[in-house]
Amino acid sequence: MARAPETVSSHFRPRGGEMNTEHESFSDTYSPSIDLEEFREMVALNAYYRAEKRGFEDGYELEDWIEAEREISSQRRYWLR
Repeated sequence: MARAPETVSSHFRPRGGEMNTEHESFSDTYSPSIDLEEFREMVALNAYYRAEKRGFEDGYELEDWIEAEREISSQRRYWLR
């Protein structure tokens, strides 16, 4: 079984290495209670597991990252109610 690297974000990022900070769900849910690096790590780990589930097939990195951002943001909205 493949294991996620300790620092996933350095190994698994969309092309260009930048997180989509202009994404609507990110700007709606970002708060000082979680710093940007912590959010990025959570998204990177989620995206890694999405890729692992698919067998690391090429061509889906950006979709994995965006879906991971949406999922983490949605979870944050739920827990911060």
